[in-house]
Parts: sequence; C-alpha cells; structure tokens
Amino acid sequence: MAPLKNNMKLKGRLKKYMQTSLYLGFLLAVVNVVVYLLSIPAGLVVSCFALLYFGVVVFLQIYNKPVIMNELVSFATQYGQVQKALLREFEIPYAMLDDEGHIIWTNQAFERVVHKDKGYRKSITSLFPSITKEKMPGELEFTEAAIDFEDSNYTAKMRKISMRDMMSSSDIVDAGDYHGYLIAFYLFDETALRIALQEVDDQSLAVGLIYLDNYDEALESVEEVRRSLLIALIDRKVNKYIAALDGICKKLEKDKYMVVLRKKATQVLRESKFDILDDVKTVNIGNEMAVTISIGLGLSGLTYAQNYEFARNAIDLALGRGGDQAVVKTPDSVTYYGGKSQQVEKNTRVKARVKAQALREIISAKEKVLIMGHRFADVDSFGAAVGIYRIATTLERKAHIVLNDVSASMKPVVDLFKSHEEYQEDMIVNSQQAIEFAGSNTVLVVVDVNKPSITECPELLRLCKSIVVLDHHRQGTEIIENATLSYVEAYASSACEMVSEILQYIGQSIRITSEEADCMYSGIIIDTNNFVTKTGVRTFEAAAFLRRNGADVTRVRKLFRENANEYKAKADAVSQAEIYKKSFAISTCSSEDIQSPNIVGAQAANELLNIKGVKASFVLTEYQGQVFISARSIDEVNVQVIMEKMGGGGHLSAAGCQLNGVSIFEGIGALKGTLDKMIAEGDLQVE
Repeated sequence: MAPLKNNMKLKGRLKKYMQTSLYLGFLLAVVNVVVYLLSIPAGLVVSCFALLYFGVVVFLQIYNKPVIMNELVSFATQYGQVQKALLREFEIPYAMLDDEGHIIWTNQAFERVVHKDKGYRKSITSLFPSITKEKMPGELEFTEAAIDFEDSNYTAKMRKISMRDMMSSSDIVDAGDYHGYLIAFYLFDETALRIALQEVDDQSLAVGLIYLDNYDEALESVEEVRRSLLIALIDRKVNKYIAALDGICKKLEKDKYMVVLRKKATQVLRESKFDILDDVKTVNIGNEMAVTISIGLGLSGLTYAQNYEFARNAIDLALGRGGDQAVVKTPDSVTYYGGKSQQVEKNTRVKARVKAQALREIISAKEKVLIMGHRFADVDSFGAAVGIYRIATTLERKAHIVLNDVSASMKPVVDLFKSHEEYQEDMIVNSQQAIEFAGSNTVLVVVDVNKPSITECPELLRLCKSIVVLDHHRQGTEIIENATLSYVEAYASSACEMVSEILQYIGQSIRITSEEADCMYSGIIIDTNNFVTKTGVRTFEAAAFLRRNGADVTRVRKLFRENANEYKAKADAVSQAEIYKKSFAISTCSSEDIQSPNIVGAQAANELLNIKGVKASFVLTEYQGQVFISARSIDEVNVQVIMEKMGGGGHLSAAGCQLNGVSIFEGIGALKGTLDKMIAEGDLQVE
C-alpha cells in the first residue's frame, strides 16, 4: 500500500494549497536578487535565509506527503463504508435493479417490507406483480406506480441511472456504445395517507332524489278516506330507511323527496341493491296498484352543486328507463339497480298534446326537416318517420327521411312510397345527401332511438342545431345531448303509437294517406307482436285512429308474409333451442339464403316465449360480420338489464345487442357468462 500511496498524486485545490510554499520560495528568490542590487552583504543574509527556507519546505513536502495521502485514503475508505452503512440502514425501502428489472442490491428496510434475505436476486415483478416491464423507466427518466402489498399501500418511484454517464470519465472502460442502465427503486408507504383520504371521502356528502312513479294512479286505486294513510305509510318507510343510514330526508312535493347522506352510506345502499325499491311495494292498505319509486343519487362531484346536478341527471335516467329503479351517477360512471317492473301507462294525454304543440312550433321555425331512425331500420322506425314527414309537409316544410340500407322485410313498406306518384323522389335520402341538406335552418327529428351511436347518421347530430327526439326505448348512459325537444316514454308500445297521438294534437286537421296509415299500423303490429307485448289502452286508441284513416289489416298482413326460407329458419331456431338453467331459451338462427336474419331471429325469440317455463329467450344471429342477440321476455325477467351488460339495450321485455369480433359460439359463451354472473349476484332468480 505504501508504494501506491507514494505514487499517488494530488490534484485540484488541495494540490495548489500544498504547492503554495514553493511559489512563495520563488518569490523570495526574486526579492534576494533585488536586495543584491542594493547591498551585497544584505543579499548574502537573504540568500542564507532563502536556502534555509527551501530546505525546510522540501523536507516537509517529502515527509508530510505520505502521511497526508494515507489520511486521505483512510478517510475515503471510511466515508464509503459510512455511506454504504447509512444506505443499508436507510429508513425508506430502497433497491437497485438492472435494466431488466432484476434485483441486484437491497437495503434493510426493503428486506423487512418484502420479507426476503439480503441475497434475493429475482425480478421485482416476482414481488410486485403490478410492476411490469412497461411500468419501469425505459425512454422515460422517471416513473412511479401504486402498489398494494399485503395490508399496506405504497407508491413505487423508479429513476433511471445511466451507466454510460457514470463510466464516461473512466480510464479503464470505454462506454461509448453502451446504453445499459440501473434503476433506483424506492417504496413510500402511503397507507396512513390513503386511510385518511378514504375517511375524508367517506364523509363527503351525497345528494339523492326520490320520486314516486305512480303517485296519482295509486291514490285513485284506494278509497278517498284511506289516501292520507297510504301517503303517511310511504313517508314513514322512506324517512325511516334514510334515517337508518344517518341521512336527512326532506319532502319537496307530494311525490318528491330530497335526500342528503354521507358517501359511505351509499355503499350500504349498493350492497343491499337498494332494497327500499321492493320494500315500498309492500305498502298495501287495499290499493290495487303497488307504489313504486325511482331514486337518483349523485356523488363524488367536485362541489355539492355538482352532486345535485348528478342526482337530477340520475333521476331523469331512472324515469326515462321506466321507473322502479335506482341510478347512481358519478363523474366517471352511471350504475343501474332494480328496474324489474313494467312502467304503468299514463291515462292522460296532456303530455302528448304539449309535446305536439312544441313540435309544431319547432318545425314551423325552420325551412327543412330531416327525419332519421336507427341503423338497420325496422318498420316502427320507418313508420314513425313517415308520420313526422306528413306533419312537416302539412306545415309546408321540405322534409326528407334518412334511410341507407333497406332490408328484405322493409322493402315492401318502402316500395309503397317509392312507387307512389304523390311522394317526391327525394322523400327518402341516404346519409351523404342528408349531410348536404343539414344546416342552421334545418330541424333534425330522431325517432325510435335515443342512443346517438346507433342512429342512421350520427354526423347529423353535430350538424343540426335544432334536434327533436321521439322514442319509446328506456334511456341508457349514452343519450342525445342538447335536444331542443325530447319526448321519451318507456311505457309506449312503439314510436308509431307516439307519433299517432302527436298527429291528433298537432293543431291542424292533418289527413294521412292509406299508405301512411298502413305503415304506422305495421310499426305498432310488429313492436307489440300482434298486440300481445306492451299493449295498453292508448295503443289500441292509436290503432283505432289509424284504422279510421285508412289502415287495412289485410294489406298489412300481406306486407309481412314470410318466404319459405325465413319460415324454415325460424322453425329451426325454435326446434334447436337449449333451455339453460331451466329458465332461459338460447338458440341460433341461420343467415343462409335469408336477407334479414336478425329480424327472423327476433321473431324466433318471440316464439320461444310460448314454451312453458321459459322466462326469457335469446336468439343469436350472425349477420354482416356481427353477432346480433335478440332477447325477449314476458314479465319475469328484465332483458334490458342483461343486454346492457353486453353493450346493448332496449325494453324490459324486448332488448338486443350487437357483438363485434366474436363468433356465434363465443357469443353464446358470453351470454351464458353474463347470465351466470347476474344469477350469482342476485340480479336474476332461477328455479
């Protein structure tokens, strides 16, 4: 070690400090020369002093340098050991990883957290599965990720340390082409912080609205002297239920309540699946009609006002979907609970009259009217569009029906208008032509659909500022925003029924042709399955109105006669149906030699409901690269909720969805998986 220390050289400021005495000696020599010029005896004295000075300096340099070097080396060694010891005993869990994520060094705190010994050298992913290669620093210099390990919550911070930069000054290794790196891995325990944040979040306020769906109808079904008792019992149930959750319930109107409770209490409601929905139905003092409620809950907003707005949106969704259900809305999601009852048909037509007058004013204020339904239009969609077309032409406005593809089942109905000289050639246009007609002076009327993504031409929703929505499907999360007029009634049997009522209240004596009456009557026939499904008093009244205006049952029946291939396909679908869980009929419909297999599949699903013990039927059809599922039920199962979980929607008793990128057998597997999950969670009951 001694020769090494003797051969070591100082550099930097320490080297300059050690050489200062030599520099002063050279200055003394210059002074000695000057003294010689002034006085030789004085110069000799100075020369003697200079020689003595140089002798002492050289001696000290030779004697002290090994001692200083030894002390410096000892200090550096001890400093490195102290640093290493401090890092090993560092309270923050710390590890060093290679560029592949393998552990190459750990400190004691890290070893205590993961319960591993000092020599553990496996991948960090083996300890924390969420820390994958993609989450480690690659192109980025720094990354971080949340980790849940055992009962603690950590934030892992990873910083890249370039080996090329570390070895750039090395005289031994040339790192010019080396791009490897190390990863400094830190764990910060945030368990206490997250618990505190969760506690604060749990104590935040949630706002709810509770509406009685059928308040007036329920009161009418009970004796007048007992009506106050019925109201009192309902009030007591609602208030007692909310009070048990440490919440506040305030009655706003005769059939509306406002609720304020802690966010933590909403989790109890979710876990119980809002059992108050069923509890309220048990109130019976002789009323023939059970009382149902709708609940809208808003939470996790930035302000109380935003939570209230969420609650308003949620209650609108609940009512738009037919009531008897709860909707929870947050900034990120909308969740539905309940919805097992069929919405009660309203006897009053006041709403239809008000909407008719509003529609008249909107159309009268514009020059052009565009009418569109959903993709793969059916008779109900086209029939409703024809009714709106008649309103627009009566009001002397230019109108166009947007229709792209015409299915085989739709062709006879569409041909009624294409071949008729009374109707102009541009009555029916495609999406491209409709886009050219769209503008600020055009009103867009959307019928038989309220989901923008499945409309015939979604682009029109952006181009037209004035939008009217007429639909009878239950609303979902995706709705048409900023509609000037929205008339969505889930109790209506069909869009044609709604338009037939509007025709009677539009304000002018509108005369519809027999072709238009046939078309609208056909829409009601198809959507009610020959007046069997979702048929109420107003359905028959609408049908009677159309019959008085020239609708002919025989002509309509001839329009929808099936060819032999379609009839056989429907029969095959019924014959090969599988009864799943003793309650659900599942089958497939062939698309070979059939122009509209999805419609045939829907008809087969209706037929399967005639089998005893079947609560719901599902028929899958492969058509145009997609798998269509037609779901039907009578009254025991809400097929809309089932289809919504698979990306579709519809009614309580008639719904459907479209699956992309799957085979028909994969579709059956997905359907069965959805049914199994809902049964396990208690959303479906089987024998």
